[in-house]
Amino acid sequence: MPPELPYKSYANEVWRLVEAQHIVSTTKLVDSGVEQELLEQILETTKPPVPPECQHLDYLLSTPFRYGRYPWNSRFRRMGETPGVFYGAENPITVVAETVWQRKIFFEGSPGTPLPKEPGTYTAFSVSVRVPVAIDLTELPLSAGEALWTDPENYDACLDLADRVREDSCELIRYTSVRHPDGPPNIAVLACQAFDKPDPMQFQTWHLFLRSGRTQVRREHPKVSLEYKFGETRLELA
Repeated sequence: MPPELPYKSYANEVWRLVEAQHIVSTTKLVDSGVEQELLEQILETTKPPVPPECQHLDYLLSTPFRYGRYPWNSRFRRMGETPGVFYGAENPITVVAETVWQRKIFFEGSPGTPLPKEPGTYTAFSVSVRVPVAIDLTELPLSAGEALWTDPENYDACLDLADRVREDSCELIRYTSVRHPDGPPNIAVLACQAFDKPDPMQFQTWHLFLRSGRTQVRREHPKVSLEYKFGETRLELA
C-alpha cells in the first residue's frame, strides 16, 4: 500500500438490495393501518438507537449504521463493535449478483434446509451519494493490488485499508465485485454524511429463483431475465 493514498471526490447513484418483506413483514399480524403503525413503534423501541448523525435519513439508509455489534468479518467491516458500512453498487445487477451468492452460501452452510420452491422477492433501491474524500481500488495505483482487494475469503488487507482510510476521514470505497467482476463496481459507504439526499431515489422489484447449481433472476420493470450458474468463487451467466 503506498504511503499516501490517492483520495478523490465521488458523486453517483448507488444501489442496494433488501428483502421485500421490509415493507409488509408486520402487515399480516394486524387488522388495520393504525395497528400496524403501533406495532412498528413498539418494535422500534427494541432496536438500538439510530446514531445522531444518521437520524435525518430514511431507515433504509441508516440501518447499516444502527447495529454496532457485527457478527462476522465482511470485506470492509470487522466483527464486533465496529462502525457501520452501507454496501451497495453502481448498478442493480451487481447487488443482485452479490445477493445470489450470499443465498448460495447460506444454503451450502445449512445442507438440511431445502431450497425454496417459491422465488424470493427483493427490492433494489438507489441513493444519491456525494463525498469529498473517497478511494477507488479499481484505478491505479491501488488496482495493482487487486488480488488483495478481491480475495474471495481473506479480508485482512481490505479491513486494514478500511481502518486506515477512516483515520483520514474517507467516507467511501469503490471496489471490484468479487462475485460479479465484469459488472459495475461495488461501493462501501463508510459514513451517513455520504448520502446527498435523505431518501431513496428509485425502486425496482426483483425475483430470485434459487435452484441447484444456478439461479434465475427477473426484474419486473424494466423487464430483465438472467440466469447464473455458480463458479468456484463467482457467478457466470448460464
